[in-house]
Amino acid sequence: MRIAISGAGIAGATLAYWLLRAGHEPLMIERAPALRTGGYLMDFWGVGYAVAERMGVLPAVRQAGYQVGEVRFLADDGRKVGGFAVDALRDLIGGRMTSVARGDLAAAIYRSIDGRVETIFGEEICAIHEHGDGVQIVLESGEKRDVDIVVGADGLHSRVRKLIFGSEDRFEKDLGYRFAVFEAAGYETRDENVYVIHAAASRQIARFALRDGRTLFLLVFRRELLDGAEPIGPAETRALLKTIFGDAGWESRRILAAMESADDLYYDRVSQIRMPCWHCGRVALIGDAGMAVSFLAGEGAGLAMTEAYVLAGEISRASGDYAKAFAAYDARLRPFIEGKQQTAANFASTFVPQTEFGIWLRNQATKLMALPGAANLMLGKSLSDDFALRDEA
Repeated sequence: MRIAISGAGIAGATLAYWLLRAGHEPLMIERAPALRTGGYLMDFWGVGYAVAERMGVLPAVRQAGYQVGEVRFLADDGRKVGGFAVDALRDLIGGRMTSVARGDLAAAIYRSIDGRVETIFGEEICAIHEHGDGVQIVLESGEKRDVDIVVGADGLHSRVRKLIFGSEDRFEKDLGYRFAVFEAAGYETRDENVYVIHAAASRQIARFALRDGRTLFLLVFRRELLDGAEPIGPAETRALLKTIFGDAGWESRRILAAMESADDLYYDRVSQIRMPCWHCGRVALIGDAGMAVSFLAGEGAGLAMTEAYVLAGEISRASGDYAKAFAAYDARLRPFIEGKQQTAANFASTFVPQTEFGIWLRNQATKLMALPGAANLMLGKSLSDDFALRDEA
């Protein structure tokens, strides 16, 4: 089958790999002019880790990743006030875990198909016309392509989803936070392999020391601190973050100063996409386009890879019957994905405490992770992926 994939990120490239392996002809269309780089650091584990292993890309992912040793919560004066050793979590999943930047994971996957799958960069699907024998897609440039099916793997703000299923607000569940992420070179304070976090009321700043003298920063705040409309563009975003975090204490002023020269500042809502159906006609959705769990779930990238793997398998198993393939894909994954979404939504209420007492309480809870069996009791269920991978392709 000829299959157009909107998006060359983690979900799209994984799908292309498995479709190509099964003898199909994938075509990827990516809005960005080149592969996206950077992005926030993600814990990579679970069923997606197994998919990467089956693809043979796991060594490259682990090489690009980091073995975080500690999550450390700091007070205004830099004192440690909470946190835990990550080994407590790693041991629960047999050491099958790494932390990797979103762009590095996407690049490792893309390299496995580079030169073997046609990829059109700097383009986007602007129209989808389904007919009896297939689908005609129209790109922004006016170019038209005829394919058998279309898969939207184009992220939280999916253009394919909007074209086929309707506006984003019909499906988005706002979890109540806004976040910004950026990298900076030469930040003077480094804590190697330690994820450092400072919380103020309804706000949280984290940093992580990357290779080559760079540092990754993640700023999160509760929605109620947003006074007025969402910022438009980098200048408004910087102004908003300076207003919200300027008095957050700790290293906030130095971090905001580092933000001024960052050329990769990204800002968005912390949201989920919840849909009653992930397919319509000859179009299906994977990854954040159809079932975003948000970064509060802790394994969004791995889930996107799993969704791509399952969809590719069902397409091949259905022998050209796309309707049968899409229905089987939805039925197999829905209970698993909806469970992950609910876990993340439950966690959202405590992710960034609103009060100083809430921050203190959260810090004390993290200290309990050092007690024997506490990590399993507190997080064991959320780290368990109750989903069996078949030999899909």
